Amino acid sequence: MKSFLSASLLALTASGAVSAQDLPQASSQWFTDGQSALETALAKQHNTGRALNVILFVADGNGVATNYMSRLWAGQQEGGMGDDYVQPHEAFPELALVKTYNINAQTPDSAPTAGSMNTGVKQRFNVINVGEDAINGDCTTEAANELTVFSELMTEAGKSVGTVSTARLTHATPAAVYAKTVDRNWEYSVPAECTESRDIATQLVDAMEAGTLDVALGGGARGFAPEGVATPNGGKGRREDGVNLIERAEGLGVSIAGNLEELNAISEGPVLGLFGDSHASYEADRPEGEPSLADLTGKAIELLSQNENGFYLEIEAGRVDHANHAANAKRAMIDGKAFADAIALADEMTDDADTLIIVTADHEHAIAMNGYCGRGTPIDGLCFDIAKEGIMHSDELVLASDGKPYTVVGYLNGASSVLVEQADGTYAAPEGRPELTQEQAQDIDYAQQTLIPKSSESHSGVDVALYAKGPWAHLFDGTVEQNYIFHVMNHAVNAE
Repeated sequence: MKSFLSASLLALTASGAVSAQDLPQASSQWFTDGQSALETALAKQHNTGRALNVILFVADGNGVATNYMSRLWAGQQEGGMGDDYVQPHEAFPELALVKTYNINAQTPDSAPTAGSMNTGVKQRFNVINVGEDAINGDCTTEAANELTVFSELMTEAGKSVGTVSTARLTHATPAAVYAKTVDRNWEYSVPAECTESRDIATQLVDAMEAGTLDVALGGGARGFAPEGVATPNGGKGRREDGVNLIERAEGLGVSIAGNLEELNAISEGPVLGLFGDSHASYEADRPEGEPSLADLTGKAIELLSQNENGFYLEIEAGRVDHANHAANAKRAMIDGKAFADAIALADEMTDDADTLIIVTADHEHAIAMNGYCGRGTPIDGLCFDIAKEGIMHSDELVLASDGKPYTVVGYLNGASSVLVEQADGTYAAPEGRPELTQEQAQDIDYAQQTLIPKSSESHSGVDVALYAKGPWAHLFDGTVEQNYIFHVMNHAVNAE
């Protein structure tokens, strides 16, 4: 034993256990930070009170890898290395990994993943809130398989309900709060033979009329107005049935907002905010007058908090997913930072004692981080080599076997800047990789290099992370099924 221990350590152990403060590394910042984290963990106490409010944050496509690049982006924008940066949700005390597969799909779709969180059961690919006997696109299987959603339970309990998204409000994740359909694509129309089915936009207004949805803020105005009819944000409707759902909502006493000024002027619900004919803008492109995700979050909480019985609010950063599908990592990172800002605001506006906040994703993307990059390498750029001295990366780029540099972020598939569209609409890679400069790689429109040519990058079946705080948040632990999220939310609001 003596041959493996230093004399100083032997001296320390002679009289008993070694005190952490007596170790030679005790003065290191890494060591003191570790001790501080341990003390926080030891002092942690479980909150077993009843949750007045539940806020479910979902960054669409924000798996562990996507969250990682958003962390580095945010930290580097503040002048740091990025990897040691802590996003607001990363400071939450409870953590779990979530399995995202659908009943019939190893790689999931956003509709059934969001549906599983809102009903407590896994669902089939491309359906929303219908049971396992429902078949995608077959409306004859719809009515008999409709499921009860968490928003309906919350309404019965006297609580208010809201859905917020930077995607269309009729898109998969926000629709999972209120809609039930065998096809997520029936956003503002259904097949002629499906006479008993309702399109998703109609279901949204039906839910507002029924009192099971009080606040809906997002994009998708075109699905609420007839073809050619002006929408609140200055666009044109696309409904072929001639129904004006915006006028119908107004007739129900719902306030309509088409920009930030109109939204800020509203002091009570119900509210329908439509801030884009299709999806709202990417954060990097958001024009003045269009609300940010934090703006939408703040207003939703302000309105829903007027109910003394509490509320349920689902908030989606939908465009993280869209940027990843485009292999456009930089826009995904910027929308990831906007998502984090919304989380920070919600945390500030609510009380940990009575509000359960859950932050997760519906699925990951086919994304990876290349190596070996030195610390401080810009996450949106090329990979710089590891320095032999100090901690900042060297000035030399890491080169691949073809002698060319590469970006930190890469995708397994997609239509990247490397691929060339062919005459038949397919994509193919040219001979060899092109030379790439840092300026090109960091351009907002740059699409990362990909391995497999596809028109759109795909989801991944890899687990996603979940962060939580508030009443019963400690029930999130280990590796869980995605539908388990519903069960924790439902337990938290009904705890004795």
